[in-house]
Amino acid sequence: MEDEAIIALFHARSEQAISELIAKHGAAVRGITANILRDPLDVEECANDTYWRIWNRIPPEVPKSLRAFACSIARNAALNRFHSNTAQKRNSFYDVALDELEEYVPALGSVESELEAKELSRCINAYLGTLRYDDRFVFIRRYYYAEPVSVIAASMNLPPHRVSVRLFRIREKLQLYLKKEGMLP
Repeated sequence: MEDEAIIALFHARSEQAISELIAKHGAAVRGITANILRDPLDVEECANDTYWRIWNRIPPEVPKSLRAFACSIARNAALNRFHSNTAQKRNSFYDVALDELEEYVPALGSVESELEAKELSRCINAYLGTLRYDDRFVFIRRYYYAEPVSVIAASMNLPPHRVSVRLFRIREKLQLYLKKEGMLP
C-alpha cells in the first residue's frame, strides 16, 4: 500500500493504518530503535510507542514522507528511552558513536546553549549539504541512525576500515567547517 493511502487510513481513524504502517515501515522503525537500544524488549516497546505517537499525530499532521516521519519519531523515542535507561551508566554502543563526534563538535550545557544548539544544527546541516552523497549517507547512518560501521560497510560493499577512515575524514572536515563558521575556537 502506498504511503498516501496509509495516511488516508490514519485520517479516517482506521486501525488498519497501524497494520499497514508496520507492514511497510516497521522494519525501519525497529532497525533504528535497535541501533540505539540493545534490549529487545525496549526495542519492541519503543516501536509500539512510535506507532502510538504516530496515531496521535496523524491527523492533524500530514507528513510528506511517512517513512521519514516514522523514523524520526522512532529515533526520538529510542533516545528518550536510552537516556532514561542510562541515567547513571553508559551504554557503550551508542556512546561510542557520540564519543566519535565529541572532540569535533562543541559541548553545549548552559541556558543559552539552546540558541547555540540551533546554530550548531544549522551549521552541521549546511556542512552536510557540501558533502558528496556517499559521504553524507555514511555520516547520517552512523551519527543519526547510530548504525554500526560494519553494517554501513556491508551495505556499501566496503571493508569496515575504509568506512571508519571515511568517517574520520568527514569529522575532521566538519571540525574545520565549524571553526570557519565561528562555532569552535
